[in-house]
Amino acid sequence: MPSFFKSKNSAAPASVQPANWTARVRQGLSRTRNNLGKQLSGLFGGGKIDEALYEELETILLTADTGVNATTWLLDELRRQVKRDGLTDAAQLKGALQQALVDLLTPLAQPLATDTNKPFIIMLTGVNGAGKTTSIGKLAHHFQSQGKTVLLAAGDTFRAAAREQLMAWGERNNIAVIAQETGNQQKGDPAAVIFDAVSAAKARGIDIVLADTAGRLATQLHLMEEIKKVKRVIAKAEPDAPHEVLLVLDANTGQNAVNQVQAFDDALGLTGLIITKLDGTAKGGVIAAIARQRRQKLSLPIRFIGVGEGIDDLRPFNASEFVEALFD
Repeated sequence: MPSFFKSKNSAAPASVQPANWTARVRQGLSRTRNNLGKQLSGLFGGGKIDEALYEELETILLTADTGVNATTWLLDELRRQVKRDGLTDAAQLKGALQQALVDLLTPLAQPLATDTNKPFIIMLTGVNGAGKTTSIGKLAHHFQSQGKTVLLAAGDTFRAAAREQLMAWGERNNIAVIAQETGNQQKGDPAAVIFDAVSAAKARGIDIVLADTAGRLATQLHLMEEIKKVKRVIAKAEPDAPHEVLLVLDANTGQNAVNQVQAFDDALGLTGLIITKLDGTAKGGVIAAIARQRRQKLSLPIRFIGVGEGIDDLRPFNASEFVEALFD
């Protein structure tokens, strides 16, 4: 068995009341709103509803990474509303599009309930650079603000800085981190690290374990097989675990995010998504693309979205607030 480093742990900090979340989401989505929202405002400024308008709207949605399936669905919904309600002026379509987007996204807005097991074990996965380790640090802060005790498992033993990055988050949040000691050139066993973390959490009465894993591309089959092993080992440490398997997606990835969801879901059986870096893209429509893909199959909730660099800028997904923030 490898040896492990355990940082000191103490009481969770007092709950911090975040700033108005709706305003924060709106600020974080300003680039998408300036791109998508302004184009839509121009299109819906007035005039008749005709095929030329629908074609222009289709182009706007596609360039915002909404995807072909979601764009087609939204246009069909608008056509139905126009016919049903007798709409004649383009200005009337803005509210109709907002409502169609809310209807599309609402099934994905399912808050994560962590009270069903103790410890509640969350496994996080994703490609390199998606913001996985940073998301873990912010998740830890989020759960602490709810009065939960948290333990971090540094299961990314392949990226040199991953351990140090997670240790820094542990110190920042005053949370214990289970990590393999460095000192040799051989890469550690991520499954062994996470197994030890789960065992430690059970012994200490910890509420939530956040297990980091190495970033990988869905096309790296040997690495995908390894992460399947990590999931199996977690189940050996705690029956029915992991209780949540979250895929972290970079909103800047665009339509490739849809492919990532499918590949990681096939390998691991995902239970939810975290969409990061929405503040860094002008194409936030990718959430609609993901929603439509999942609506055609099984629903996969978006548990959290990231709209900034701050520690409070990863928050549960709210469909109505998200859609409202997209429009001027």
